[in-house]
Amino acid sequence: MPLIRPSRFDLVFAPCAYLAGCGFLALDGTIPLTPRVLGAFAVVCLGLLLRTRLPAVGLLLWPLAALLAPATAFSLPMLLVVCEFLYQLVLTSSARWQRPVEVSIYVLTVGVAVLAAVQRPDWRSGLLTALGLVPISLVPMWWALSVRRHREAAEAHRVSAEQAQVIAELDRQAAVTDERNRMARDLHDVIAGHLSAIAIQSEAVLSTGPEDAETTRRVLRSIRENSLASLTEMRAMIGILRSRHAEDPPTAPARLSELARLIDSARATGLRLDTSVDLPPHLPVAVHLVAFRIVQEALTNAAKHAAGAHAAVTITWQEEQLVVEVSNDLTGSPGPVPGGGTGTATMAERAEAVGGWVTCGPDGPVWRVHAVLPLVAVPA
Repeated sequence: MPLIRPSRFDLVFAPCAYLAGCGFLALDGTIPLTPRVLGAFAVVCLGLLLRTRLPAVGLLLWPLAALLAPATAFSLPMLLVVCEFLYQLVLTSSARWQRPVEVSIYVLTVGVAVLAAVQRPDWRSGLLTALGLVPISLVPMWWALSVRRHREAAEAHRVSAEQAQVIAELDRQAAVTDERNRMARDLHDVIAGHLSAIAIQSEAVLSTGPEDAETTRRVLRSIRENSLASLTEMRAMIGILRSRHAEDPPTAPARLSELARLIDSARATGLRLDTSVDLPPHLPVAVHLVAFRIVQEALTNAAKHAAGAHAAVTITWQEEQLVVEVSNDLTGSPGPVPGGGTGTATMAERAEAVGGWVTCGPDGPVWRVHAVLPLVAVPA
């Protein structure tokens, strides 16, 4: 068992309490300061050395002191020391022993009050003595209970605050993860779309002869536009990653108003493309971006897997829905760039993010991408 040492404060508090008690007894004069009285009070004050560590031991020294000098048992200095032991006992007891300690104090208080009342010469003085001892014993316990409840409430608030902080940190990490996933989808759409178009158009240039200079210039012009667009969006993405406190992205997100550039780039890859676009007067920004990325991904896949085929882009709206449909014949020759296998999943994730849905697959002789996007705000 480890040695229990008194605290520095208790090493000072115990002798000061003894000297103050002896001084009070000397001034009071009702109890002579005999060696037995001084020794009895010293025995009780020794318990003050362990008042915060083992208050029950100090409380048990009180009956011993009463046996040594019965006249001091209910003196004011002795009762004040006992009150300190009761206060520390209730304050420091474990939750398991709190209720037994309270019951024991109640029983001890009643017993001591009855014992003190019996020793008085008449019943009136005995009753007054008992009524005086009860609050002296119970007030320290009630005070300790109040302090203990405040401490427990403060601890509960501290734990709650720590839990709230942990939850906030988890939410922040989840938000960071979602943002990284969104950026990964953007990078896939932007880089894969532009670079796939560049690769397909480069293959087309290599297959043309020197007599078709106009076609070569048109394809090279499209390659240059795709390269510049890819670099611009890549710089914007890097700027967002570098700026930790940026409120808005450096460039506006892609919108359906840029669809003409996307169509020209797809035609430069060899696709024979027909378009029909009918947009509502008011279109949410998120739907603008999602619809543009779906068309971009669908045309990129068409250029990869059905180069030279006939394709069609149709965008219509009805009531509260925007319908995007991209189809291409399955008779075209395979493109030179292999697919990564993430385009379909990316389109589905983007549509679900705004409350819509996407279906992709063969429909007779064509491959069809059909997306339905709501035109109303989707609750977060």
